[in-house]
Amino acid sequence: MSVKWKVLSAAAVASLLFAGCGKEEAAQKAEPKQAAKTEKKAEEKATPSLTEAEIIQAYKDGAAELEKAKAGQPVDFDKVMTLYKEKLQILVQKRDAEFDEKIDQTITAALEAGKNKQMEGMVVKQIFDKLLQKEFFQTMRHEFKEIDENWGNKEEVNEEYNEAVNFYKAIEGTVVKRDTANGTNMKETIDAGFTEMKNAIEKGDKLAFALGKQLVDKTLMKTFYLAAGDLQNGYATKAAQTAKQDEKEAKVQQAEGWAFYQAVYPYVKKHASEEADVIAKQFDLQTDVKTIDANAVNKAFVRGFAKIALAEYKESKENFGQDKGVITGLEGALFINVIEKDLKTLLGESEATSLRAAAQAYIDAIKAKDKTKADQAMATLEPVLNKVVQTAK
Repeated sequence: MSVKWKVLSAAAVASLLFAGCGKEEAAQKAEPKQAAKTEKKAEEKATPSLTEAEIIQAYKDGAAELEKAKAGQPVDFDKVMTLYKEKLQILVQKRDAEFDEKIDQTITAALEAGKNKQMEGMVVKQIFDKLLQKEFFQTMRHEFKEIDENWGNKEEVNEEYNEAVNFYKAIEGTVVKRDTANGTNMKETIDAGFTEMKNAIEKGDKLAFALGKQLVDKTLMKTFYLAAGDLQNGYATKAAQTAKQDEKEAKVQQAEGWAFYQAVYPYVKKHASEEADVIAKQFDLQTDVKTIDANAVNKAFVRGFAKIALAEYKESKENFGQDKGVITGLEGALFINVIEKDLKTLLGESEATSLRAAAQAYIDAIKAKDKTKADQAMATLEPVLNKVVQTAK
């Protein structure tokens, strides 16, 4: 991951949001060498006896304590910090090391700022809550990688599968909430993906497992996108609207959007750097919440995901006839699905339907290794996706 990501998640948030901290103090918090020492120390003290249930309960207890700020009640930040350090921090630091991120610094600094009254309690709550949801998502990805590496050892693979399911259950409420707000069926899709993975493990079908994994992974990315950037119900829109009456509450919504965005930022940044930075700037808590342009956020997401779909299809064509070609072909279709709602508005119902049909036709063709039909489907997919990139300005 780029240095810019590290700065975005640690330095920008931990120094600029926490206005009460001096520049020197904030710089020390973002010092990589110190972070490395902290991570090493945490690894040495790691307690592998912690179960997923204990980790998830600590997250729930911490979020519940921070939620007291909403009613103006005093928050026991020491309690939350203890929960975090004893039961959550090790997991976060492991994911930081694996994915080259600085989430631990951000959460730790936010809790300290809340305790020192340098940050509103509900802003702290959103950072704690949504960044830990992101880390559970990353832990699912970690478990999927472990399954891939241990394929053939059914006992080990089943254990890792169950761990992934447990961490998903911790964030399932967010999926259900987005389904309710947007009329989607993402929970059903994710459940189907897990079922496909489970069946694939039993049958020893590694390709089927990979396809089920993509269904779960990309549908969760859709969940986080809808939470952050959906034009009707996303937090960019909510913050912009709320800012007209209540800037304090709008800042909480901006923080919520920012934290949800972190779950998809690295992926968008890799394939659509310009769009990723547009969104990051809008959600950055340095940005005056009254100036948030929800339409700009939404359009940047649409362009970004269309570019990602194009990149996946390019890779699929390059790997035609191989499992990777099938997997990336499905990923292309899933990223179209991420912005399905937006495509209806942007292209109209008829062209959006044709695009979805072409995506399905391509998957069918590449599974069957039918080059002619795959090329026919691609003749629709690439021009329309390029049109989306140009139109969503």
